[in-house]
Amino acid sequence: MTPPDRLRAVLKEPGLITMPAVWDGLSAKMTAAAGFKTAFLSGSCVAASRLGGPDLDLISFAEMFDSFNMVRGAAPDLLILADGDHGYGNAMNVQRTVRAYGRAGAAAILIEDKITPRALTAAGKPCMPREEARMKIRAAVQAAKDSGILILARTDCRPTQGIDEAVARIEMYVEEGADILFLDSPADDAEIRRAVAAAKGRPSFAVLSPGAPRATPSKTEAEALGFKIGTYPTGMLSPAVAGIKAGLDALLAGGNQAASAMPAAVLRATLGYPDYDAQAKQFIIPG
Repeated sequence: MTPPDRLRAVLKEPGLITMPAVWDGLSAKMTAAAGFKTAFLSGSCVAASRLGGPDLDLISFAEMFDSFNMVRGAAPDLLILADGDHGYGNAMNVQRTVRAYGRAGAAAILIEDKITPRALTAAGKPCMPREEARMKIRAAVQAAKDSGILILARTDCRPTQGIDEAVARIEMYVEEGADILFLDSPADDAEIRRAVAAAKGRPSFAVLSPGAPRATPSKTEAEALGFKIGTYPTGMLSPAVAGIKAGLDALLAGGNQAASAMPAAVLRATLGYPDYDAQAKQFIIPG
């Protein structure tokens, strides 16, 4: 089965799918080793790891695609939802983006309706007119036919244009053939229910990490509200940053590692030294 077909099968299973957010080979490898079937290649996590900064649409297609290939190489069986951002241009750019990820083995790709380039401020998420957003999703769905990759259509217009416009866009994306729907920044449970209803039975996606100005239900609550996929962009990134800080603090204090550091043998096993030795043994020349 292809990655998209495998993801379709997973989406038919009961319950909410917990989709960790990954950004490189190690985060993907550890996610797969923990038993997760799927992961989200998060633009915010890639921006943090590659740029050392916030997710403000500065990451390019080439950088995201390179990160995808790292993730895919380290965890080839993990089903990856790639963050395609705004498609990196117009509808034709969207098609190029979708086809590239489909050929490379992504199971699904997210396309959003934010304006690019964004205004020179970190505040707000201004979005393109509705019909321009329609054309981007239409282009994505058309391009997806080449590989079968699933299209996740996201609207970011709730904070700037209101819930009525956001729900109308979700309905429009369903009409255009999007496979998964995503309302960013819902204010409360009532708005979530409206968005889920607008998806007309197709899977709804949610960001469930705490801290942002949006409704953030628990996993149990999210499933009860009708969500099918929940991702956690800060779920691993925040502890990883805390771990780096703890290590630096320990070195500054004259120590050699933080109290939370893995034992050396566990770290080596996690990184795969024993696996390498086992695989390389067949190539050792006797004597």
